[in-house]
Amino acid sequence: MIIFQCENNFTTVPQVVGEKYMIMKKLITFGNTYMLICMAMVFAVSACSTTGMQRSEEVQSTMQTVDNDIKLIVVQLDAIGASLDELIKPGQADVKKAFDVYSGNVSKIKKMETNFAKHAGEMEASGKTYFAEWDNNGQKYDNPEIQKQSDERRAALGLIYDKIAQNNIGVKEAFRAYVSDVNEIETFLSNDLTSLGVDSISPVANKAVNNGRHLRNELSKLQGAIEDARAEMTQSGIAMN
Repeated sequence: MIIFQCENNFTTVPQVVGEKYMIMKKLITFGNTYMLICMAMVFAVSACSTTGMQRSEEVQSTMQTVDNDIKLIVVQLDAIGASLDELIKPGQADVKKAFDVYSGNVSKIKKMETNFAKHAGEMEASGKTYFAEWDNNGQKYDNPEIQKQSDERRAALGLIYDKIAQNNIGVKEAFRAYVSDVNEIETFLSNDLTSLGVDSISPVANKAVNNGRHLRNELSKLQGAIEDARAEMTQSGIAMN
């Protein structure tokens, strides 16, 4: 075995190699840890710089989804109205066929109500998160002018967005009443599709048609509020602070 002599101390080759290995291992471990810390800091900064924009895009995406729902609902309201008129019109030659068409349209509007409620809830939730984060970050500006601009934009957009929530309440109530009417008409006629049964349900059918018009008006108001909010956010390029 080869022996090195340094200042009267004897060190074997395996010992030298082992000590160098341990030193290199520590350096590598430290280097990896340092790199991980640096990467985490970069990701953190990146997340902070994009979170506001992402939340803004999420809010606008949920509004677009609800807007699309409204367009489909309006078309379906027309389909139900037409099929109901066809079903209860005097002298209907094929009542069974007319009822099947009406029944199919009722099933569609019931699914649409469920989807709308889900998407409207997501829209409200994303809006609350958006403004909550804006409020949390709203006091971080040292420059008073920037702070003033942020506060004014928050207040202005908040008022516009509040109209969405207010109109959404009206839509939910009108939707619930309308679906209840058309569903009960379907149930009634499924048990009595005679000419007397159809004639007796006509007053309720007319009421359902009127409720459909009311629902359409409420949907139009909500759609207008959504369009106003989206336009404001798009034109202003709002990314929340």
